[in-house]
Amino acid sequence: MSETMRVTMAPGGPEVSRLAYGVWRLLDDPDGADPARVLAKIEACLECGITSFDHADIYGGYGCEEAFGAALKQHPSLRQKIEIITKCGIMLVDPARPQNRIKHYDYSKQHIIASVERSLANLHTDFIDIVLLHRPSPLLDPDEVAGAFHQLRDQGKVRHVGVSNFTPVQLDTLASRLDIAIVTNQVEIHPFQLDAFLDGTLDQCLQRRIAPMAWSPTAGGRVFAGDGPADLRVRGALDELARKYDASPDQILYAWLLKHPSGIIPVLGSNRPERITSAARALDIDLDIQDWFAVWVAATGSEMP
Repeated sequence: MSETMRVTMAPGGPEVSRLAYGVWRLLDDPDGADPARVLAKIEACLECGITSFDHADIYGGYGCEEAFGAALKQHPSLRQKIEIITKCGIMLVDPARPQNRIKHYDYSKQHIIASVERSLANLHTDFIDIVLLHRPSPLLDPDEVAGAFHQLRDQGKVRHVGVSNFTPVQLDTLASRLDIAIVTNQVEIHPFQLDAFLDGTLDQCLQRRIAPMAWSPTAGGRVFAGDGPADLRVRGALDELARKYDASPDQILYAWLLKHPSGIIPVLGSNRPERITSAARALDIDLDIQDWFAVWVAATGSEMP
């Protein structure tokens, strides 16, 4: 495995792959989500150096962890080759959770512990590499969250802690109560969502030396299928650079994210093993600085100030 495929996420934090595979669409695969099909995608990831798998309790109507875990149960030796990331805190109105009358967030100590215990059972594992708080809540009590994670860490059930969609102030506030380092902030980053570059999110990652994760790096496929003016500009820029670098447009997009000095980890979402393999080739592309800004300008529709 190429050394460029591995990165230490934070000082004293876990070593993960430079790209992560997101399972949120696992149950939408037209070829099914039986253990054999899930295993094929895990193996496709491992063959190209992707070892980090991004979950959340709610994905697939609370069903993706279980589908992934069924594959791991059949091949338990795989657990030592991968890093499992999962999230908790969002409470959906769903048949799997009949007690939820309204979508809300729950970061009580009791819920965090219960959610992690359920994830451990679903995934057929004794520990989670990284647990993320999925979205900030107006009722989040950092002391209560700290109590939950300290207990889970002391029990060996959670090795590292992170957040998702947190502002810099929210991350700092939680970090002030933890004696466990926050190792990542997973946020939406793509050419149509540039806020993280401008609002201090990525600056904080640089300051703390933590690697952010980028969810929905293709904007849910909009980058390649949208027909608005910005969509066409970005797609045109990616197509032009793809010809220049003898690459595919999606490889250029991932290379654009990988170029940032904070060490952004894009979370891939394709259900097609061949697309996973193709995406990994983005690690071999080092975009010229002017080409990087060409994508930014295409996204914003105006030259840099």
